[in-house]
Amino acid sequence: MTDPLLQLRDRLAHTRYAEHARLARELDRLFARKASGPQFESALARLERDVEASVATVERLRSLPLRLQFDPMLPISAHREEIIEALQRRQLIVVCGATGSGKTTQLPKMCLEAGRGAFGVIGHTQPRRIAARALANRVAEETGSSVGGAIGYQVRFTDRTGPDCRVKLMTDGILLSELRGDRLLRAYDTLIIDEAHERTLNIDFLLGVLKRILPQRPELRVIITSATIDPQRFADFYAGAPIIEVSGRSHPVEVRYRPLIAEEADELTLSEGVTAAIHELDRDDRGDVLVFLPGEKQIRDAADALADARLRHTEVLPLYARLSTRDQERIFEKHGPRRIVLATNVAETSLTVPGIRHVVDSGLARISRYSVRGKVQRLPIESISQASAEQRKGRAGRESPGVCIRLYCEEDFNARAPFTPPEVLRTNLASVILQMAALDLGEPEAFPFLDPPDTRLINDGYRLLQELKAVDEARAVTSLGRQIAALPLDPRLARMLLSAAHHGCVAEMLVIASFLAAQDPRERPADAQQQADQKHAAFHDPRSDFIAILNLWNAFREQSAALSGGQLRKWHRENFLSFMRMREWQEVHRQLRELAAEFKLKLNDIPAEYADLHQAILTGFLGNIGALDERREYEGARGSRFVVAPGGPLASKPPKWLVAAQLVETTRLYARMVAAVEPQWIEAAGAHLLKRSYSEPHWVEDRGFVAAFESTSLYGLTLASRRRVNYGAVAPQEAREIFVREALVEGRTRLRAKFLEHNRGLRQEI
Repeated sequence: MTDPLLQLRDRLAHTRYAEHARLARELDRLFARKASGPQFESALARLERDVEASVATVERLRSLPLRLQFDPMLPISAHREEIIEALQRRQLIVVCGATGSGKTTQLPKMCLEAGRGAFGVIGHTQPRRIAARALANRVAEETGSSVGGAIGYQVRFTDRTGPDCRVKLMTDGILLSELRGDRLLRAYDTLIIDEAHERTLNIDFLLGVLKRILPQRPELRVIITSATIDPQRFADFYAGAPIIEVSGRSHPVEVRYRPLIAEEADELTLSEGVTAAIHELDRDDRGDVLVFLPGEKQIRDAADALADARLRHTEVLPLYARLSTRDQERIFEKHGPRRIVLATNVAETSLTVPGIRHVVDSGLARISRYSVRGKVQRLPIESISQASAEQRKGRAGRESPGVCIRLYCEEDFNARAPFTPPEVLRTNLASVILQMAALDLGEPEAFPFLDPPDTRLINDGYRLLQELKAVDEARAVTSLGRQIAALPLDPRLARMLLSAAHHGCVAEMLVIASFLAAQDPRERPADAQQQADQKHAAFHDPRSDFIAILNLWNAFREQSAALSGGQLRKWHRENFLSFMRMREWQEVHRQLRELAAEFKLKLNDIPAEYADLHQAILTGFLGNIGALDERREYEGARGSRFVVAPGGPLASKPPKWLVAAQLVETTRLYARMVAAVEPQWIEAAGAHLLKRSYSEPHWVEDRGFVAAFESTSLYGLTLASRRRVNYGAVAPQEAREIFVREALVEGRTRLRAKFLEHNRGLRQEI
C-alpha cells in the first residue's frame, strides 16, 4: 500500500506556491514523527484536507474563462512564441521594447498562456500608482475579466485583489513591503518588473532582492522589461540573461528643433513656445498632441495660454501624479474632438496616452536630488537626458507618421547626458537601509545594487535613522526601528505616529500623518488664486500649519455629516478643495487608523494640547528646526538658512523657533508646513542627539551642591545657555574635589556634622 505521506508529497507539487511552503513544513513535521495513533491520524487528515483545498484552488483558477487574444498590430505579438519558450527554459529574461511595442499590456497575457498564474499570482510592478490602476483596467478589459476578479491591483492603502486573482498590478513599493511576511515571495510564480530602465530606488532594491531569491526559487520566473535604454546592464547583472528585443511602431517621427531663444527674437516663455508649436502642427495635421512640461505650474500656464489661443474643436487636459483619480481616468476615455494633453514625465514611459500623434517636448523635468551637504531633498528643474528625450519622442507616431517638436536646439540635445542617473545615487537612503535591516538583508555596502550608492549617501541615511531612534550608534535596528519599518509610511511619519502614543495625541496624528502621506486637497487655480487663498485662510492657525490641517479635517467631517452628496461637492468647489483628494485623504486615514489598532496605539478621547502634539511632530523632523535671526531668516540645522514659503500665516509673522515638515530647494531653500515650537520641546525630542558643554563649575554654599553652567545645542543651533545644573551628575570626581576644597577645607558650608565641628576645633587648637 502506498505511503499516505508520500502521496501527499506528490500532491504538494500541484498546490499554489503561496501555500506550498507552509504545507511542506507541516508535511516535514509529520515525516519526522512518523507514527500511528489518533493524534497522528488527525494531523494527517487535516493536512490532506488543506492540500486538496489548495489543489482545488489551482484547478479552479486554471479553468477561469480568460480571453487571451493578441493584437497582431502590436510589435510584441510577433514575439509571443519566443517569449513563452524563453519563460519555459530560463528563470529570468529581459524584454526590451520601444515605446508602443505593447509589452506592458501583453506580457501578463503571454504569461497566462504559458500556464503561469495558477501555482502563484503573476505579479506585475509599476513605478507609479496611476499606471498600476490604469493597466489593471486595461488588462481586465482585454481578458474579459473585471478588476478585483482574475485581474487585480494594489497600491498604497488600496487593495483591489480577491481570491481568484491571477494577475496583480501593483507599485514596486507594495511588492517590497510583502517581503516582511514572505521572504522568498512565494505568493508569486511569476514577476514582471516593468519600466526597469527608470531605475527608481524601489526598482534597484527589487533587482538586488531578486538576484538573491532566484537561486532559492528555481520554479520562479522573472521578466524585466526595459525601454531601449541600455538593456545589456540588466542582462549582465543576471549573469547573461537572454534579451528579447521588440521594435516599436514603424511609423516615422520627424524631429523639429524650435528653441525658445531664437537668433532674431526675444526669449519666448515656455507657454508661448508650446502655443507656437501647436500652431505649427495645426498647419499640417490636427491630430492629438502630448506636451511634456516640468511641473504643475508650467502645465497651468500652458493651459491658460492655449485657452487664450482659442483653438477650435480642441480639448486641453492636464496629466500629473497629483491629479485626482477621476481626472486621470479621463485621459484614457474615448473622445471626439482633438486633444492636447499637458503632462509631466509621468507620461514618458509608465503610461501610454491613447491616440497621440505628435509630441511637444520642453526638454525639462523636475528631478529629485538629495543634498548630502544640506540634508535636504532638492527639486530643481533640469534638462532631461538624451534617453528621456528619445522616450518622449517615441510617444509620437503611434498610429500614423508623427512630429516631435523639441523646444531646444540640436546642439543642446547632443550635449546632454546619455542617461538620467538612477535614484539610488541621488536620494536619501534611510527607508531602504531600514527595510534591509528589518529584513536581515545585511549591510547596504554588501547588497547587490546594480549601481552601488556612494558611501556618503549610506552614512547620511544611517544618520537620519539615528535621529529617528530607528538604529543605535552601532547601526543595529532598535525595537522602535522595527516598528517604524512595519508601518507603510515614510520613516519620519511612522516615527511621529509612534511617538504620538506617548504624548496622548494619536487621534490628531492620524489625521496629520495621513494628510502628509496623501495629496494636498487644497486647490489654487491660476485664474482664482486670491479667492482660493481667502477660502483656505478660514482654516489657518497663527501658530501651526499642522493645526490648519486639523481645522480642515474637522470642517470636512462636519459638512459630510450635515450635507447631501451634491451639497458636499458644492461645498468643496466653493472652498477650492478637491473632492476626490479629500476622499483619498479620508481613505488613507481609515487605513492608518486600522494599523494603529493593530499596533495597539490608543486613540485619545480628549483633544491633545498644542505642546504634546508638536513634541510628537518634532520626533520626526528634528533636522528641520530653525531659529529666527535678525535678518528675518531662519538659521537651520548644520548651518543651513531658509525662509518660510509664502502664503501661510507664519510667513508674515514668523515665530522665534519653528519646525518644518519639508525643506525644499527651488529658487532658494523654503520651509513648508511649519509650526512654532519651544526650544525645551526640541531638547526633549532630541535628547539623544544633543551636544552639551559645561563651564565654571563652582560650589553653591546656600544650596549645598556643586553646580556648573550648561549649554545645549542640536545640529549647531544653541537651545539653552548658562543653565545652572548639578555638576555632580555630570562629573562626580571633579565635583567631589570642588566640594572637598571649598566646602570642607575652606569651610564654606552650612552643613552640620560632628566631623566638621571636630575639624574646626582642631584647626583652632593648632
